[in-house]
Amino acid sequence: MTPDRAAGLAESARALAGGEVTSRELVEQALARIEAARPTLNAFRLVRAEAALAEAEAADRELAAGVRRPLLGVPVAVKDDMDVAGEPTAFGCRGEFPPAAADAEAVRRLRAAGVVIIGKTNTCELGQWPFTEGPAFGETRNPWHTGHTPGGSSGGSAAAVAAGLVPAALGSDGAGSVRIPASWTHLVGIKPQRGRISTWPRGEAFHGITVNGTLARTVADAALLLDAAGGNHPRDPHRPPALTVSQAVGRAPGRLRIALSLKPPFTAVRARLLPEVRARVLELAEQLAAAGHIVEEADPPYGQIGLTFVPRATAGIADYVREAPDLALLDPRTRGAARLGRLLGGAPLRAARRAEAVLHRRIGAFFDSYDVLLTPTTAAPPPAIGALSGLGGLATDRAMIAACPYAWPWNVLGWPGVNVPAGFVGEGLPVGAQLLGPAASEPLLVSLAAQLEAELRWHERWPPVAEPDARVV
Repeated sequence: MTPDRAAGLAESARALAGGEVTSRELVEQALARIEAARPTLNAFRLVRAEAALAEAEAADRELAAGVRRPLLGVPVAVKDDMDVAGEPTAFGCRGEFPPAAADAEAVRRLRAAGVVIIGKTNTCELGQWPFTEGPAFGETRNPWHTGHTPGGSSGGSAAAVAAGLVPAALGSDGAGSVRIPASWTHLVGIKPQRGRISTWPRGEAFHGITVNGTLARTVADAALLLDAAGGNHPRDPHRPPALTVSQAVGRAPGRLRIALSLKPPFTAVRARLLPEVRARVLELAEQLAAAGHIVEEADPPYGQIGLTFVPRATAGIADYVREAPDLALLDPRTRGAARLGRLLGGAPLRAARRAEAVLHRRIGAFFDSYDVLLTPTTAAPPPAIGALSGLGGLATDRAMIAACPYAWPWNVLGWPGVNVPAGFVGEGLPVGAQLLGPAASEPLLVSLAAQLEAELRWHERWPPVAEPDARVV
């Protein structure tokens, strides 16, 4: 294990259980890495240095006494939309937020698994955009090329894991907010089935389109964190049957029928898949075919699915805006989205929710013919810092849809998806591809992703040491 970069989640847990390292040592090393990377990456909104060290010492006492829990003593980060007791939850906003009275359910479950919560990572304002920038905290940068964004809205979590500051992190995904930054930072990002990881105290975050997910360098670590955080609060409205997803890692997926879809779902804004991204996704499809799978081009019957997304997303923003300490401190784009959400929060929102059952039947029938859907995660590589953050509302929406048209339908459906690294384009900028499936398909998707990882070994490649305008070497 090297102090310069975090060891993997499973590796750290094994070393701790074997007495090769202490939790305090791992936490001290992580704190040093976070502080050293702060001027270049700015991944963390809040670092719990004193509290994390105390938690590490408590974990070491448990380890010395023979206690064993899945991730006892391992430092992990969580996104700053999740409550950590005693810490504010700002969710990318300016203003004074009170300390949370209790842990969010996902955080509580991580603690039960033994995790040390080392800090809360940066996210754009209310998680709306595929970049992680704002006046509340500045700019979070991509460790592969610090002139570019790591994506969003879980950009801080992605930057922290990709740079090796922590072995893994939780994020949340309401329109691709785990998968997009995972693709743009060369990570595995799992968006699980709705309800797999609780979003409590918000039983239906953004009216059911947002779920919590995991980011890690390997499929095994992403699945391990998913299992540790997974489970439900007694009052959760969505409670899928329990799964142990990490058991699928290393399990042969069998010969699968895989649909390759390069066509973006219908949106009001034209989206074009850039040729260099298309080439990387096609290479991944060829790798799957070489592994024995049947891969053919086919597009899911999305129809007008976008009409069901906008009311849920904007009404969700309106919900959060009502809780903001000072409306004047919010981005004008946020206030505009909240106004739209208040307009759509009645009959249009109810209609959008009713349409989900129809979409499940129609798109579910697609999986009578195919086991897995493969699509690009984004249509373009990560934009430059500042390219989207200074735009007006309509211009931001247009740029966001053009760059990221592929991820959001699976948020409407509530079904699982996994981003896998697909390689690099241009000046060494990472891009990814999605493996998508129907309800409760996490084990199959994880099994297939692990098969790809075993061949492509993407986790063996690290970004350069973070320096201004650094490029991958």
